[in-house]
Amino acid sequence: MKKKRILMVCEAFGGGVFTYVSQLCNDMVDEFDVYLAYSLRPQTPKNYTDFLDQRVHLIEMENVGVKGLTNLKSDIAAIKELRQIEKDVQPDIIHLHSSVAGGLGRLAYKGKNNTVVYTPHGYAHILMGPGKKSKIYKFAEKVLGNKALTLTCCESEDEEAKKFSRRTAYVETGVNLADLSASLDGIEPVKNDKFTVFTLGRVCVQKQPQLFNKIAELVPEAQFIWIGNGELENELTAPNIEVTGWKPRKEALAMAKGADAFILCSLGEAIAMSLIENMYIKKLILVSNTMGNKSVINDGVNGYVCNTAEEYAERIKVAMKDFPSKLPERAYQDVLEIYNTDVMKKKYIAFYNDVINRKYER
Repeated sequence: MKKKRILMVCEAFGGGVFTYVSQLCNDMVDEFDVYLAYSLRPQTPKNYTDFLDQRVHLIEMENVGVKGLTNLKSDIAAIKELRQIEKDVQPDIIHLHSSVAGGLGRLAYKGKNNTVVYTPHGYAHILMGPGKKSKIYKFAEKVLGNKALTLTCCESEDEEAKKFSRRTAYVETGVNLADLSASLDGIEPVKNDKFTVFTLGRVCVQKQPQLFNKIAELVPEAQFIWIGNGELENELTAPNIEVTGWKPRKEALAMAKGADAFILCSLGEAIAMSLIENMYIKKLILVSNTMGNKSVINDGVNGYVCNTAEEYAERIKVAMKDFPSKLPERAYQDVLEIYNTDVMKKKYIAFYNDVINRKYER
């Protein structure tokens, strides 16, 4: 029997989205005929083809994402290219990944001969914080929301999706446990004399470095580490914060293994891979009460959900005296049961089959 055809469209082919989409493509090739239309970015690994199953049909896009969504001439060229790809591939499902592909794709595709699915990977208007650009992205979601079935990465992101779209669903993000376990094997933890709290990622608006800094100021007796760098490094001024810059994966994992707690105090997430990985490493998790984070962490059960710097600080101070070891253990079990690619694969196969069988018809 001929396999149904899925066209993945991914302009943001770097970072966490690259990991997510390449894993998804690989997981789907046994069940579906998978095509991937992508744009190269500076963050795209040079050997990106090595990460993809040879059965994935690759289509490099020339016009999509050249100037984001800010240039009319460029956008028209991108829409023409997307329509030509649809004509050539003739997919049963078109799955758009992230804001730019989601914006251009929902303008380009009418869904007459297929179903269009859009995954924001964290709504841009939340991740970038208040401002003019944020308002533009939010307006775009309002205009385009019902032009596709919106598939998000967790329940709280689905709640946001329902503000824009009548058709929504979600499949929880997962990490590849075999790969992660293999990466951790033989890595010696980098131990510190003090109780160590760390985070990982770009030092940018989304990750709220000013909040991280305030928490560090409130707990001067602890060591705080930020693995990564970025445009807002100057906001990390507390004397007990070390900004390491980006580290090779093995070094970053060694630092994570040696730390006591992991903080994710972001404005919002889809589901951060770093969050799931540190749940698996059995770190004490503290997160902001925002989209993505609050779906994964159940306050007082598998970690802590915090609203203010004072709340983070209080939780850390208590943990320094009496470490709540049951919470990291529960977080680890949640990764084994929910947030892994084996579970994600089964849910995605069921989702795509439901789409093909018209379960999500408008």
